Amino acid sequence: MDNNILNEINDLKKKRNAIILSHFYQRAEIQDIADFIGDSLELSRKAAVTKADVVVFCGVHFMAETASILSPDKIVLLPNIGAGCPMAEMADYEGLKKLKEQHPDAYVVSYVNTTADVKSLSDICCTSANAVKVVNTVPKDREIIFVPDKNLGRYVEKMTGRKMILWQGYCNTHNKLTAEEVILTKEKYPDAKVIAHPECKEEVLDIADGVFSTSGMIKYVGESEAEEFIICTEDGILHQLQQKYPDKKFILPSNKLICPNMKKTKIEDVLYSLINMKPEVKVSDDVREKAIIPIKRMLEIK
Repeated sequence: MDNNILNEINDLKKKRNAIILSHFYQRAEIQDIADFIGDSLELSRKAAVTKADVVVFCGVHFMAETASILSPDKIVLLPNIGAGCPMAEMADYEGLKKLKEQHPDAYVVSYVNTTADVKSLSDICCTSANAVKVVNTVPKDREIIFVPDKNLGRYVEKMTGRKMILWQGYCNTHNKLTAEEVILTKEKYPDAKVIAHPECKEEVLDIADGVFSTSGMIKYVGESEAEEFIICTEDGILHQLQQKYPDKKFILPSNKLICPNMKKTKIEDVLYSLINMKPEVKVSDDVREKAIIPIKRMLEIK
């Protein structure tokens, strides 16, 4: 890492009263300069309570939107404005509005990986870490529309016993992983525990030893006596796992587990954003007033 860039970033952070948040899937260099690293739920909570005036969100667009919704008085910067989320873009406002019209009594559970517009039509949000808890809070007599990830939705159906109307979206990265790839990797590492993110296909989740959010995976590894783990999620998590547990071995079952959008942000982008105070992500007041309701309902669930 260029020490000059690092020094400039640290100086500007003090000058701007800024905090850098990084998702686990970011480049290692980004994770290393972050004040806080976490999954989408943890980052949402941090954005809501930070006393910083500026939030530099090293993630993808919907995450910066969520931070803006929770903290409209703060400046939220997304260092690389091209860092989007294809899954979030699979769910659109008009499409969800039409589906709600077809199911007027349905309760809409929206994965946090959605646009602010879609959140504004939702009753409650969830993340992969708390999706099961969230769905368990929905009254039994209500239909549930689950947007947008069909893989996470099927997993939640299985864990809760609730039949849901699933939007047919998916994560382009997790959805590429096949059970065959995991089985072949397990044959090479028979003692390894297989842990998978619920955005993976059902065929992968069915053969996993555990299904967890990214933060849940890190916790599981720390509590497990196993020495080897097959990690079925985006490769950025390996940086934290290797730092926290250097004596354990982590194996990716596929070279396809790389999110090109999460990897767009570079350290030079972070510096640029702090110098120029842009690109800024701001949600309009009318959308924000509606979208904050399902987000706050999610954050109230412990």
